[in-house]
Amino acid sequence: MPEPPVLAVQGLSKSFGAVRALHDVSLELRAGQAHALAGENGAGKSTLIKTLAGVHRPDTGRLLFDGEPVVLHSPADARDAGVAVIHQEPALFPDLSVAENIFMGRLPRRSFRRVDHRAAKRAARDLFARLGVDLDPGQPARGLSLADRQLVDIAKSLSFDARVLVMDEPTAALTGSEADRLFGVVRALREQGAAILFVSHRLEEIFALCRHVTVLRDGRLVTSEPLDGLTEDDLVRRMVGRDLGELYPKQPAETGEVALDVRRLTREGVFTDVSFAVRRGEIVGLAGLVGAGRSEVARAVFGVDRWDNGSVEVCGTSLAGGSPSAAMAAGLALVPEDRRAQGLVMGMSIERNIGLTGLRGTVRAGIVDRGAERRRAADWAVRLQVKHARIADAVSTLSGGNQQKVVLAKWLATRPRVLIVDEPTRGIDIGTKAEVHRLLSALAAEGVAVLMISSDLPEILAMADRVLVMHEGRLTADLPRTDATEESVLAAATGRTG
Repeated sequence: MPEPPVLAVQGLSKSFGAVRALHDVSLELRAGQAHALAGENGAGKSTLIKTLAGVHRPDTGRLLFDGEPVVLHSPADARDAGVAVIHQEPALFPDLSVAENIFMGRLPRRSFRRVDHRAAKRAARDLFARLGVDLDPGQPARGLSLADRQLVDIAKSLSFDARVLVMDEPTAALTGSEADRLFGVVRALREQGAAILFVSHRLEEIFALCRHVTVLRDGRLVTSEPLDGLTEDDLVRRMVGRDLGELYPKQPAETGEVALDVRRLTREGVFTDVSFAVRRGEIVGLAGLVGAGRSEVARAVFGVDRWDNGSVEVCGTSLAGGSPSAAMAAGLALVPEDRRAQGLVMGMSIERNIGLTGLRGTVRAGIVDRGAERRRAADWAVRLQVKHARIADAVSTLSGGNQQKVVLAKWLATRPRVLIVDEPTRGIDIGTKAEVHRLLSALAAEGVAVLMISSDLPEILAMADRVLVMHEGRLTADLPRTDATEESVLAAATGRTG
């Protein structure tokens, strides 16, 4: 008789008022296997994860550990049952050491109840050795990279003898090398017998790490099956009900006069002698490795950061460095890379966030016309198909994809002539990616000049009419669509051109 799964979810349903987040969902996690959980934003993944973590109690259905029913009343119950959730951005105590964060509340003691720091560091080193990584247990958490903070969180879960690890979009904000290191850790955990539930929007990661996949759509189970024999197109079709080819709905557009003209832009120590132009109706992709200076150029062009030399013109209007308001007045808009920290005010409502770029147009006698602001926000929320309960709800209640739509709505409401989008689809689901791509293509067809910065090379190659490539702060290639291939872009991104 085969061993029962470490964790089985049977017929799970969960509603929040009139909203049914999960309906009759089942899956099994087995020792030594990585199991993918896939689906669009709003498919029910987060609700399922919070149920496994003891945050939510299911309305119907049950959880079984080693074949025995278990009721999780709290996160502490989930931890005691052996479930650990590794989040995108783990919360650590910044002024405590790595070892102290791992064993917080359980630090080993010496006589007179003094903390035994040597024992804590020794135990932390043992945990890192199990993970196959070298991290100093004595260093403060404040200086750790996001990737290292995730490793500390994983080590902490191992210290509780976690048997089930839920990894929720762990690579969304990691560099390629950091993600590779994390994959090595996942494989080590898998070999040690852990059952892993791996959540990612990146299909290549799912196929590289997992043997089985469960797909949710609108809170319902679509399939739970082995990945062997499936293609990426098969998985996309199960997730969103359409083919992978529809992810990049590129419309033909006629290019017009130059809308954004950047000449010899330099910021000492960051980027040097950067020159390019973007025409009306054109989508220009800006590619390069992390740290190449792409986002820094965008910030300087928009006036967030000052430049030392060079010039920027928008539709013939010269911009002074360091003035975002002048850039906006000239018709320039910037959708930043970090939507939560730079693009949104998370405590504000959806309508207030959308209205931030148009306050001047809604002020009457020094007072904001809330009715006009609400109508403006509601109009753009409908246009971009933002899924929300009420327009007055906090933007923090939205999924990542819908938050990105709010950032886009905020800037599109200014009717820009030039739109700069920095990592427009990072961390959002496949269905929403297709919607964002369709929107960018439609804007270009209407005559907007689009500069798209992306680390997703297939996205760049599929959507851009022309590809600019940066390497170590310099522009190393300007490739027409016909010449832009993975090989040519990567060669320029690593400085191997010429």
